[in-house]
Amino acid sequence: MSIRDEIKTVLISEEQIRERCRELGKQVTKDYSEQNATPLVVALLRGSVPFMSELIKYIDLDIQYDFMDVTSYSGTKSTGDIRIVKDLETSGEGKDILIVEDIVDTGRTINAVVGMMKNKGANSVKVITLLDKPSRRVVDVDVDYIGFEVDDIFVVGYGLDYNQRFRALPFVGVPKEEVYR
Repeated sequence: MSIRDEIKTVLISEEQIRERCRELGKQVTKDYSEQNATPLVVALLRGSVPFMSELIKYIDLDIQYDFMDVTSYSGTKSTGDIRIVKDLETSGEGKDILIVEDIVDTGRTINAVVGMMKNKGANSVKVITLLDKPSRRVVDVDVDYIGFEVDDIFVVGYGLDYNQRFRALPFVGVPKEEVYR
């Protein structure tokens, strides 16, 4: 059985993601160019890697990028317990940081990471996310760039996982309930 057979619905196609990354990349280029700034693009592992990989193709600036591994999930739910598994290799001091996230859900993780970047002496901190799920917010956060807004449904693919499965799907989909119940 193919892993695609475990998907009930394709919510956002590969083509839609590619086009939205093109639009977001142009906007990021425009905004940072107007500020005469070059972003340090920080991808939050592991889920944001496909999004970042597509996005940076369309950012027409001499960017740097780095990775952090921050977790707060177990299964399908955010635990609220934010853990830093891997910190930046690059100093954030004086940098204009663009945090790349796969999904902003409760807001706890991105709020904690933004706070860490500010504490590291970042010049500015902005957030770009592939998916935004505002109906689940428990912490008020500013998201500067949003790929797609989604309802309160469980999604996988394009970096998003369920117990490390489904990350490599080239689209965002809703898995069949028997997969995660």
